[in-house]
Amino acid sequence: MARKKGRDISGWLIVDKPAGITSTSVVNKVRWALGAKKAGHAGTLDPAATGVLAVALGEATKTVPFITDALKCYRFQVRLGAATKTDDAEGEVTQTSDLRPTDDEIAEALKAFEGDIEQVPPQFSAVKVDGERAYALARAGEEMDLAARPLYVESLVMLARPDADTVELELVCGKGGYVRSIARDLGQKLGCLGHVLWLRREWSGPFEASDGMTIEQIDELAKTPELDAKLLPVELGLEDLPQLKATPEGAVRLKNGNPGMVLPGEAEWGDEVWVSFEGQPLAVGIYKSGEVHPSRVFNL
Repeated sequence: MARKKGRDISGWLIVDKPAGITSTSVVNKVRWALGAKKAGHAGTLDPAATGVLAVALGEATKTVPFITDALKCYRFQVRLGAATKTDDAEGEVTQTSDLRPTDDEIAEALKAFEGDIEQVPPQFSAVKVDGERAYALARAGEEMDLAARPLYVESLVMLARPDADTVELELVCGKGGYVRSIARDLGQKLGCLGHVLWLRREWSGPFEASDGMTIEQIDELAKTPELDAKLLPVELGLEDLPQLKATPEGAVRLKNGNPGMVLPGEAEWGDEVWVSFEGQPLAVGIYKSGEVHPSRVFNL
């Protein structure tokens, strides 16, 4: 098997994704600009969406699941009075309604979307159906009966009502949320129908869109030390886990993928933790009786 070309460079580059390009295109741009061997992202944004896209390089890719599982914040506008095939403004209008709810009716309806809810993904989504992506089947004209999926919603609030047809909302939710489904289901609950006009991810875990680089800035600094300097530490992807420090002997064992001794810290038996040694992330694993049993080992 041919080895991947590129530099062994590790860290996070935060991008403020523009509308009109895919998340994969952003990752490919960052990998090229840094000459990196390995890159991935922590949570897809639809092509029409904007906002924070956290791109992981090298060893940071091992922390992607922790960012994917973290809370995220979305700001978006819903157009009331029309449903579309894609549940956003890109799709063909399939149904309309003259009904327009009041602000109080919207605020009351939003309460049903907080806490642990069940959400059916949009027909045009990356959910797999019999091995194929739902969006591919939808483009072929097939209508699917997609299963509902659990979603934790910490908050869903109305920010503004620019006009009778439009409402601006802010959603803070956990892993696997579809904003388009929120807009669709809210419109159905209110009896007026609805779809997403625009969507922006404001933050994801510890990463904020306001700190992100634009595509133009990445192009301008491509292949330069200045772009390398924009990389954030690998351990930012581990902020939600307790940190413990390895003993010198424990560090040797952990580097080899074996359970290793750690110094006392704020972790209880059975906790998932991350371990550092001499200021560098060393491993992620389960804490048991003074040792950490590693599930991921970092080679930094």
